[in-house]
Amino acid sequence: MTTEQPKPMKSDENGLLALKQVVKHFDISGGLLDRLRFEKGKIINQRTTVKAVNNVSFTIAPGETFSVVGESGCGKSTLARTTLGIYPPNSGEILYRGTRIDNKNAQQMLPFRRKMQMIFQDPYASLNPRKTVMQTLEEPVVFHNPSISAVQVKDRVAEVMSQVGVDPKWASRYPHEFSGGQRQRISIARALMVDPEFIVADEPVSALDVSIQAQILNLLMDAQAQRGLTYMFITHDLSVVEHISSRVAVMYLGTLCELSPAKTLFDSPRHPYTQALLSAIPKLGRKKSGHVKLKGEVPTPINLPSGCVFHGRCIYANPRCIEEIPEARSVENKVIVACHAVEEGRL
Repeated sequence: MTTEQPKPMKSDENGLLALKQVVKHFDISGGLLDRLRFEKGKIINQRTTVKAVNNVSFTIAPGETFSVVGESGCGKSTLARTTLGIYPPNSGEILYRGTRIDNKNAQQMLPFRRKMQMIFQDPYASLNPRKTVMQTLEEPVVFHNPSISAVQVKDRVAEVMSQVGVDPKWASRYPHEFSGGQRQRISIARALMVDPEFIVADEPVSALDVSIQAQILNLLMDAQAQRGLTYMFITHDLSVVEHISSRVAVMYLGTLCELSPAKTLFDSPRHPYTQALLSAIPKLGRKKSGHVKLKGEVPTPINLPSGCVFHGRCIYANPRCIEEIPEARSVENKVIVACHAVEEGRL
């Protein structure tokens, strides 16, 4: 059996955003003294690397809501930040409207910054507590439009605040004077201030009460319809994914396991990990036997398993799964799965 890396999935360069074999690892070795190890009579300089994202490829079409799901620690947020250039990838390519952006410096990225924005998970942490709402919202407008007048900026702030359901009269207030839902609305307003095309939403409702989550999701969907936005939605809440998504990518230990249209994924999941995730959703009238219980524990991203990263917990694993990394293959109905059991017809 071979252990060579899988071939990249085919991606459409005419899409709004395309990732090709993107890898992001973090060196957490520390200083020299932290790296030194004494083994078999020798001093070894050993580095420790977190393999957060591994050879991820996909394309996002204009106007769609592309969701990325998986357990905590699977690399979803790292993938989001790498996509926007907050983290530079170790290897691979990121293309925006056919133009490669992962190799551009800060100055060269400015035209793309206006088109690509992010909504963070915790609105209180992502808003500057020393700045009023007006100062927070006017900053990106003034930065990208130095010649704009103060009156135009004020009008723009009032317009966007009204669109997200926050009274423009509150523009002089500070973040701590708002509720969690209102702060998230302000975070959304900040992302909309520069008229972006593409927004990465990193678990934008997970820190909110259930009663507020629906309001924020509806706000995001309304903004998408009005402005023609494209979303990359990072979440672990599968009920949210089913409600808002066009397509869904399932990640496990930094690896893309399955990529599928949302309806197809929830109706007939193909990858064993996807099946286990969906079986964990509580449903009325379903017998307990419908739940797929995974064996073992989640491995550490520092020492990834050989072959398929899921083989240690998969009930369908065979020797090939242990030795060979599965190639992401297109099956049917625009579904892409990286699984030897699916390829061989065992699943």
